[in-house]
Amino acid sequence: MSRASAQRAASNSGAIQHLRSKLLVFAGLCLLPFAGAVQMLVSGQSWLPAVMYPVVSLVCVALYWRDKQQARHQGWRTPEKVLHACELCGGWPGALVAQQLYRHKTRKVSFQLSFWAIVALHQVFWVDQLVLGGHWLGSALGPLLR
Repeated sequence: MSRASAQRAASNSGAIQHLRSKLLVFAGLCLLPFAGAVQMLVSGQSWLPAVMYPVVSLVCVALYWRDKQQARHQGWRTPEKVLHACELCGGWPGALVAQQLYRHKTRKVSFQLSFWAIVALHQVFWVDQLVLGGHWLGSALGPLLR
């Protein structure tokens, strides 16, 4: 079987293509937020990121699942701004998992641009927090985390 045939078969069977690569990217993207949340929790700065990322990620997975079900049955859809707001509040890891699991919102370029901008914003925040000591973004957003 050719590689293209194998990919089509995996695509039709519901399997996630390139799973190992996607898991590595996911782990890499989650490394900074995880390290930052643990650092803030252990240092007594804030417990909020350690709680928000997993809880809001679960909410995001549920929203994506529901939106995919509604799309299949032509029901009322979840507005994209609601999905993006959930991602912005820390649910982007769950959204990324849901996009792959449900094959939902992966082809719409405008949605993906907004999604990856949100992921990048989280990464920049944690680089600032962990590497620069929160002197750039952290000083502006710090009061919101306390």
